Formats: sequence, C-alpha cells, structure tokens
Amino acid sequence: MDGAGGDLRVGDELREQEEADGLDPLMPPQPGSKDDLESLLQERGTPSAARLQPPASGQVPERPLSTSASKGGRGRGGRAARPAAAVIQTGRRPPGIGNGKRPAAVRPAAQARDTTSNGQADGHSEPIDTTMAVEGDDNGEEVEEEMNDAAKRKLTSKVWKEMKKVKIDGDWKAKCDYCHKILTTGPKAGTNHLAIHLKSCTLRKLKTRDGKILGQSSLKLSAKDDGTVGVENYTFDQEYAREQLGNMLVLHDYPLSIVDHAGFRRFVHALQPLFKLHTRNTYRNDIVDRYNVERKKAVEYMLVVQSRVAVTTDMWTADNQKKGYMAVTAHFIDESWKLRSILMRFIYVPAPHTADVIAEQLHESLVDWNIDEKLMTVTVDNCTTNDKAIELIVDNIGKKKLLCEGNMVHMRCCAHILNLIVKDGLDVMKSAIDNICESVAYWTATPKRWEKFEEMAKFKKVKITRRLKLDCKTRWNSTFIMLDIALPYRAVFERAKQVDKQYVYLPDDNEWEFATDVVDRLRLFYEITELFLGTDYVTANVYFPKICEIKMKMRHWATSSDPIIKEMTEQMNTKFDKYWKDIQGLMGIATLLDPRYKKQMLVACFAMLNGVEPGSYECTEKVDGIVASLHALLEEYEVEDDAYQPAEGTIISTTKAPAIMNIFHDIVAQQRPTAAKVQGEIEQYLTDALVPYVEKFNVFDWWKVAGTRYPTLRKVARDIFAIPVTTVASESAFSTSGRIINEHRSRLTSHMLEVLMCSQDWLRNKYKDAHKGEASFWTCLQDIQEGMEDLAL
Repeated sequence: MDGAGGDLRVGDELREQEEADGLDPLMPPQPGSKDDLESLLQERGTPSAARLQPPASGQVPERPLSTSASKGGRGRGGRAARPAAAVIQTGRRPPGIGNGKRPAAVRPAAQARDTTSNGQADGHSEPIDTTMAVEGDDNGEEVEEEMNDAAKRKLTSKVWKEMKKVKIDGDWKAKCDYCHKILTTGPKAGTNHLAIHLKSCTLRKLKTRDGKILGQSSLKLSAKDDGTVGVENYTFDQEYAREQLGNMLVLHDYPLSIVDHAGFRRFVHALQPLFKLHTRNTYRNDIVDRYNVERKKAVEYMLVVQSRVAVTTDMWTADNQKKGYMAVTAHFIDESWKLRSILMRFIYVPAPHTADVIAEQLHESLVDWNIDEKLMTVTVDNCTTNDKAIELIVDNIGKKKLLCEGNMVHMRCCAHILNLIVKDGLDVMKSAIDNICESVAYWTATPKRWEKFEEMAKFKKVKITRRLKLDCKTRWNSTFIMLDIALPYRAVFERAKQVDKQYVYLPDDNEWEFATDVVDRLRLFYEITELFLGTDYVTANVYFPKICEIKMKMRHWATSSDPIIKEMTEQMNTKFDKYWKDIQGLMGIATLLDPRYKKQMLVACFAMLNGVEPGSYECTEKVDGIVASLHALLEEYEVEDDAYQPAEGTIISTTKAPAIMNIFHDIVAQQRPTAAKVQGEIEQYLTDALVPYVEKFNVFDWWKVAGTRYPTLRKVARDIFAIPVTTVASESAFSTSGRIINEHRSRLTSHMLEVLMCSQDWLRNKYKDAHKGEASFWTCLQDIQEGMEDLAL
C-alpha cells in the first residue's frame, strides 16, 4: 500500500498488536503504556516524530507523513486517499484528542494531489486547491494560506495560471507552480517581475512545451552531424506527435486513410506504444484547423507589411474532376530583405473561364489577404482573356490606389513569350528533325526495344548517361532536351539500322549536322529560360540584359547561309518584336537600380535592342524615358510616406508658438518643390561609382546596407526586385495538384484541395528555411505571435 494507506498502516498494526496483547484499542491508554507504545514504534522503524503526544490546549497535533503518503495513492482496502481538510488554529481541540481516542493523522494540504484511477499522480494538471494549508518549519511558526475561489476570479493576468497567491505571515505572496519560489506580489508590485520569472524558470522550461505540461522525461540516442551518437533527454508529447503526423500527411501527399492501415498502425505502435492513433476524420479536422490558424496569422501579417506585393496567377483544369482551378502566389521582400513566395489561394473557378469570372475570383483573393491596395504587379500568361481580366481588376481596386494609376500592373510571363518565339522557329525546321523524333519514339516505345538499344550502346562502347526522352509538342524546351540527349548516341542509331530491319527512321548526315546547329542556337534560350524560372532569387534586374542578348543572337543568325535557319530567325524576330519591341518600364527601372549596371547598362541594352550606336539620340531618349519613369515612381512613394505622417503645421501648437508660425510653415510647405528630395536621391545614386561587376552578386544585401543612403529609392528597389518575370511559381502548384487529385482521390472537395495545397507549400517553405538555418516567413509569424503573448504577460 502507498499514499494515505501508509498512515493507516501504522495505526492498523498498532491495533493488531494491542489486541494480541489483550488490550482494548477503544480504551484510553493506561499508565505505563506510553513507553511500550514508543518502544513498539521504534521496533517497527517509525520516526520518533510520529510518536503520539498529548496535545496542549489549542495546539494541533503533528504527525509526519511517510514517503509513500507524501506521493498520494490508495489507502487500506483500495480506497483513494482524500486530501485532509484545512486545519486552522482556533484554540479548539480536534476530535479524538484527549477523549480516549488516538489523534487522526494531519496531512498538509500543500502535499495533497489529484490521483488517477491507478493511484499514480497526474503530471499534466493539478486542481486548484482552495484550502488553507498548515506547513510548519522546525519551529512551527510559518503559516501558508491560499486564496479562495472568489478572490482568484479577480486575478486577470496570465501569470496566475502558473502561480498561486498564498498568504505567509500575514502577507500575500506569489508561489511558482514549478520551482515553488516565493515572490512578492500586491497592488503596487504588479506582475511584470512574475512574468520575467516564468520566462527564466528552469523547471518550467523542462516541464512544459508550448505552454503544455509534459510527462516524465527519458533518455534517447541521437545521431549528430559528424556521425557520432549521443544521449539526450526525451519527453513524449502526444499532441506534438499528432501534429507532426498531420504535417507528414500533407507534405508527402499521403492519403488520410493511411492511419487506418493495419501495417501503419503496427509500425507506429512499434516506434512508440504510448502514441494513440486516431481516425482519418480526426486528422482531417486537425489539418483544416491548422490551416485556418496559419492562414489567419498570415493574413494578419500581410495587413501590417510595409512593402508592396507582386502576384502571379495561372489556370489549370484537373483531368479527373474536369474542374478549373486558379493558383494565386504572392511575392514580396520582408523587413529582413528576404524574398518570400507563398501560395495564397488555390481556388475552384466555375466555368466558363471568362475575364469577368477570373477577375472576380482574383480580386476577392486580394481583398481577403489585405493586399488589394498594396498590389505591385500581376504576372500572367499571354492571352486576351488575361489582358481583359487585368483591366477589370484595376477598375475594381481603383486607379488611385495603384502606382502610376495601374499602368504598371500588367506583367507578361517572359517564359511564355520565349516559348511562343521558339515554337514559331521550330515549326519551320520541323521536317528537318522529324527522323530524330521518330527514332526516339521507336526505341522508347517498349522496354524490350530499350534493352536492345542499351546492348547496342555497350557494343559501340557508348556510355548511356541519359535515357532517351520524347518531346512535348507544346513545350519547346522539351524538343531541345530531346535533341540534346539524342545527339551523343548517333553511333548507336547507326548500329541499330544494321541490327533491326524494322527501324527505318535513321537521320542522314545533313539532318544530324542541322540538329547539332539547332541545339547550339537554342541552348541560349534554354539557359535564359532556366534562369527566369527561379523563385529563390531576383530575376527582375537581369531580365532586360538577357532579352537584349537574345535579340543580338537572332540578329547574327539572320546572316546564316542556311535558308532554314534564316527563315526560322525571321519567324522568331516577328514574335519578339510583337512583345518586346517596347520593353516594359518596370524591368528597365530594375536594371537601373542594379548598382553594377545603372544607366550604362541601359544604354548598352537599347543599342543592342535597336541595332544603333550607344551614343545615338534614340538610345539617349530611351534611357531618359526610364529615368523619368523612376522619378514619377519615387514621387508617388514620397506621397505615400507623407500620408502616414501628420502635417508639419499641425505639429506646432498655438499654445507653444504664435499663430503666425503656423501660417509660415504652410507657405513654406506649399512653395517647397515636392520632388526636390526625390530628385536628389536619384542624382546622387546615378552619379555614385558603379559597384565592381561580379557574376554572383546579391543585390538584396547591397540595398539592405548601402542603400540606406537613398531611403525612398530603397523602398522602390525592394518592391521592384520582388516582381517575378514568369508564372512558374503558380504553375508549379499544378504539378503538385495533379498528384493530389489522382484517380484514387478525385472525390476531394475544392475546399479540402485548397487546404492541402496551401498547407503543403507553407510547410515546404518552413522546412526549407529551417534546413538552411534561416528564419522563414512562417517562423517569423510564430515569433511575432510569441512576442505578442509575452507582451500580454
């Protein structure tokens, strides 16, 4: 027996001994029996402090508890021990004292604890103890008294959830629930020092995680980065493990039904028998709840973010559901000058997908995320529906709320333009590469043919480094990849003609040479496309120079003696001039704001683009137009800053200065050139020396540190460099959605699909930055939330 049963055990054994000695246990002790009782207690190992002494008048008899009793448990007969009632010094003799009965054991209320059904202490929660406890030191003078329920309801600070208010020697004190340290409290003391103690309390850090009380800790082996194995403390947390299981389901596209699979349940039980697996509906609700919490934090963050936000969007139709979905991705640079890209929405868009429907869905998403008035640009594919949708969005938001009255909102996806340019060129030379396409299709049609192709490669001593891959008719880069892979296997194809009589698609020498020439010419397009597809680095500042490099190459191709190459170049030039004859102003400004380039790069780009000399009037006029656009943009940023500050005249009170001073400040404000400060920043930036050119240059770091000399220009740079030049961030979501909406999961609702898509994107960003050791957008939100909670304390 343990717990209070330890106290009862001594009394029961005494009664049994007295009955064996012929004594009546209900009769008062006879003279001389006291010594016998003490000797009996000594024989049984009972501490001397537990010997029964007749209490003085008004004194409470003391009886120390045994070790088992102090831990709580069951008494004799399996009954749970109850906390002893409060005993206060009233001068009255407790029942059983001096009336021939043995005194009842007094158990301090501070040692009372809730017990579970198996008699073990529950380490997760403790009931509020409203009794007055008698705890004496060696002299028995200190009295600790806890507050009653009525008084506790008046305590509104969060610190009282982890502290108790007790009275010691007539003064109210605060007692930590973890380390039991006594701290000063009262109306004048406040609770700030109590919150500081909770933050630094070592036992609180060991016993809690995210505000939850943990269970008993144990040891576990952990592998370090250097391969060594160490031992560290480990505490199993059911809620934390449950949350991580939900994250795993989202992150790796696992079906929710996996938690019902017998093999998975046995595997989890083998890893941690204490972990309780729930049903798929429970984890589904957990994922939705977690999404709602994270989305709420993100929306609140976007409400106070200072920078403008660039948006990319694209449409996709699910094959299994035959439904249209729109992906909306936000791009911005945060206060630490880190480029952030997050999937805001994955919306079901009902048919027909007209400009009005697309504009309505996109505008609602911008309003929900509080970025409709912070919109910088919208990057979309090139189609008339998107052109009309952008116009409607500008009208819905209002031109006055957008930069330059919305004239810079529309951004065309440069990857889509490159695809259109190269496709027009490939259509011309399609017949020249048909035999290569048919050869690749023939030898990749069946596994048996591919095995035979590998055997012929071994015979010709050609190493297979990449498997043959057939192109996609709508993606020009897939045609480039197909040709690039097939060219090194020319000897294998020639051997195949000798071995397999059914293979009749062998290209001749002219076709192989033409394909080699085409691959060399298209490699530039492929590399630039790969550069533009990046989402983890800035692409706006290199956009203009790379486009001009393509124009220069095509001008050189036009002088080729091959008529097919010349015709291909003409087709590509026509499409190029359609979209890029007049370069978009924002991309020119982005080049201007790169401290390695400035105006000098613009002059070189316009000279290359138009085929004129750098010092020509045409180049000078184009560069001056870009600089003028930057001036206009900076003036709007200056107006935005003034809108958040009180007018200079309103700061001066008439009680501190004469009324004439108010009039004077108004006149000065009206006559002061509004663009004087802005023009000064631009002139200073353009006249400063160029930063030495390096290939790997972090433009963010430069503007973060050196850009502080140009405060307004720095804000413009932060917003422009966040603009993506392609819609790949939104299109990449469709490859993930295709895996989620497969033939086995086609019954997912549109809302659940959005929850899974957005949650997966957020988790990937979080884990990616955690692996790099950097703070992600979501960890920043968590830090902000924790900071608000600390302020509340």
